[in-house]
Amino acid sequence: MAEIQKLIDGYRRFHKKYFLSDTTLYEELDKVGQSPKTLVLACSDSRVDPSIISDADPGDIFVVRNVANLVPPYEKDDKGFHGVSAALEFAVRILKVENIVILGHSKCAGVHTLLNPEAVEDSDFIGHWVDIGQPAKEKACDFVGSCVESDALQHACEKEVILLSLKNLMTFPWIQERVGAGSLTLHGWYFRISDGGLQHFNPKTGVFEEIF
Repeated sequence: MAEIQKLIDGYRRFHKKYFLSDTTLYEELDKVGQSPKTLVLACSDSRVDPSIISDADPGDIFVVRNVANLVPPYEKDDKGFHGVSAALEFAVRILKVENIVILGHSKCAGVHTLLNPEAVEDSDFIGHWVDIGQPAKEKACDFVGSCVESDALQHACEKEVILLSLKNLMTFPWIQERVGAGSLTLHGWYFRISDGGLQHFNPKTGVFEEIF
């Protein structure tokens, strides 16, 4: 119960800041609706909140979160449920965001599961979901020179998952069209929990570089 009370206390501080002060932010958001320019697709990990990391105000970013910040490839004819794909479509085709950021991070449990599938052999959904990342796992193993569990392999795979998600974004025709037209830009970011460092993928150099 103490943890729930902590959330309730937090809500009261939030309400006081945005509804009992002089700010008109939510009043404007209520009147005109949302118009974020950036979609951030991040991991569900409780330590990696896109709004906190980017110090964003309500209404600034459209956020999608899932296990291991994975983007599945475009599958229009598949009869399964596609929560991530639906959110992408809403952000791109309805909200017309100008940026999509894939935000990955260190110590990702989803990536660890991808590298160690035996840990979730009896799971209903997790193993099947992280299987989307198999191409990233293969590239990470090749890069490190081994598929034996190590910090180097974990770090490499976390970054390869970001790159795979960027690649899969381009399988969506309406994303590919907007990127080609210059109205949409894709970004890959990697957040280190240990020291708060943030890197972005530079497609010109092919490496992740520090953001200062």
